[in-house]
Amino acid sequence: MLRFTNTLSGEVEEFVPLEEGKVRMYVCGPTVWDFAHIGNFRTFTFGDVLQRYLRYKGFDVTYVMNLTDVDDRIINEAAKKKISIDEMTAPFIVAFNEDMAALGNQDPDVQPRATEHIPEMIDIIQKLLDNGKAYESDGSIYFRITEFPAYGKLAKINFEGNIAGGSERVDTDKYDKEDARDFALWKLVEDEDATGWDAPFGRGRPGWHIECSAMSMKYLGETFDIHAGGADLKFPHHENEIAQSEGSTGKLFSKYWLHGEFLKVDNDTMSKSLGNAHTLRDVMKQGFSALAIRYMLISAPYKKQLNFTFEGLKGAETTVARLKQFRRLVAESNGGDGSDPEVAEAVSKAVSAFENALDDDLNTARALAAIHDLVSDINTRLTDGPLMNDDRDAVLKAVDGFNSVLGIFGEEESEEMLDEDIEKLIEERQQARANRDFARSDEIRDQLAVRGIILEDTNDGVRWKRG
Repeated sequence: MLRFTNTLSGEVEEFVPLEEGKVRMYVCGPTVWDFAHIGNFRTFTFGDVLQRYLRYKGFDVTYVMNLTDVDDRIINEAAKKKISIDEMTAPFIVAFNEDMAALGNQDPDVQPRATEHIPEMIDIIQKLLDNGKAYESDGSIYFRITEFPAYGKLAKINFEGNIAGGSERVDTDKYDKEDARDFALWKLVEDEDATGWDAPFGRGRPGWHIECSAMSMKYLGETFDIHAGGADLKFPHHENEIAQSEGSTGKLFSKYWLHGEFLKVDNDTMSKSLGNAHTLRDVMKQGFSALAIRYMLISAPYKKQLNFTFEGLKGAETTVARLKQFRRLVAESNGGDGSDPEVAEAVSKAVSAFENALDDDLNTARALAAIHDLVSDINTRLTDGPLMNDDRDAVLKAVDGFNSVLGIFGEEESEEMLDEDIEKLIEERQQARANRDFARSDEIRDQLAVRGIILEDTNDGVRWKRG
């Protein structure tokens, strides 16, 4: 029985989808104003494992992860650089998707961008104005929390007696007037040269929260199964999503809410503001593989905080190397026809323990332990000689199943040389260095690192290795 800790109820609940056999899920994606750090990728990798396991269980999954490509930071940075917000965000969208692929995270079925869904946002806001749950003030539109008595039900915050009326408001995009009450749905834009969109209630731009409501409901319906994201989004972002979505439709927004905990560095939360954020590219430049980083990110259950250290990452590097070696040794076994009942029992036990662990609120730590138990049992068996063919095939099938969910064994090894495009990139980098175009040289090095190719510049020329 598959169970999740539902933030909405505060209880561990059996997962029962709204429609039998189908799951519609939404994961809050990045704000693409900079490179995402590995703390962000812990949440996105949790979302990836979640949708992978649902598919493993036989569900037909529709998986949506958005891109927030308009907010104050993006607008301000674009203005400083005198470029459009599309020009500002485009390279970070490319980088994000490259990093996701490097980590083995599968593409979502839909990856909507906020700027492409302004009409849907305007429609929700108009409904809220029409039913009295939103109001205009100084040209901007605000959600009236007093008209949504259930406000606070996700974060378990009781606002009774703390909300004096609808005239005060909080604009969580860091505007001058901030208050712990109403929040902005639409912000007045008076300068015609500034980023903004026309709406029946005036030219402006959307608040952050309305973006996810519009994108999730467009692709998943007014009520869907799972809404997931980082624990930092629980309040106010997800609370506000519920208020404006349910306020506009009168229906339950999401049945299950799952929140991934923080990745810490030396027991401090990893964040750009604290200056302790490591991008995937930064870490890979130090010689670590994306596979080891992925292993580290899922080594603790999603709902428990995880402390990042480079020593721990070195341990993960050793572990994934052993897993790859294990699969290779098993694949090379050829002990003849037949099967050993003890091996069959070990495989069955491991698969059962793996599934029981993930059924129990996606406990990846226990799932990994089940894998390592099987590796230990089979390695012991291999000391007596190669596996019989039926046993070899059973172990490889189990490994393929484990890998389809956790993605920690990497791709099967190939004897092929570098792909043509990678060879050309290395040649282009050498030419850029010769031309003293070090910016382009570093950019190519980063691209190769994301694709698992680590370059080493030596006195004898460039050496490379697979990460």
